[in-house]
Amino acid sequence: MGFLEQSYREIITKAVIGRGRKFSKNIDHIRPDHKPSSILGCWIINHRYHAKKKGDKGVEVVGSYETNVWYSYNDNTKTHVVSEKVEYKELIKLSIKDENCLDDEFEVYAKAIQQPNCLECKIVQHGQKIFVEVEKEFLVEVIGETKLCVKVDPDGCVVEEMEEDWDYELTEDDFKDVDPDFLDKKDDHED
Repeated sequence: MGFLEQSYREIITKAVIGRGRKFSKNIDHIRPDHKPSSILGCWIINHRYHAKKKGDKGVEVVGSYETNVWYSYNDNTKTHVVSEKVEYKELIKLSIKDENCLDDEFEVYAKAIQQPNCLECKIVQHGQKIFVEVEKEFLVEVIGETKLCVKVDPDGCVVEEMEEDWDYELTEDDFKDVDPDFLDKKDDHED
């Protein structure tokens, strides 16, 4: 039997052809303006990123965020906030890959499942630096064209016949709950 005689069809469609996920931790080194006495708080803001396919290696996520550390100095008599922009690159390997992709044009989607978050912030190197431990997690998907092979039912699509009459006539029962004077009634609270 030939291809068409077997009632199969090939459909070309866009589909997820690759997916990956990565959790990472890193330590950012921040040099404050003053010798810190203690850490009062740490937060991460302004996270920005984009992703691109990196050959057969996976997806590369390139981004940045700002680390802000509030600390005291001068024997805990004064405070200051130091802010530092941190840039990063994360290579995320694809754990699911479809090798039957038809071309080299891909759409890449990345989502930060866990935004960069401070795990620990501490004073190190004789009080000259602050180390900030940061965690983040990404999910990436690669979308491309692929080919599906589907079996066609020789009987076609069987649809139950439906009543095609959409012109329903109104009866007396349809009007029994309608108040014909509802527009003439005034609100009892008006004076």
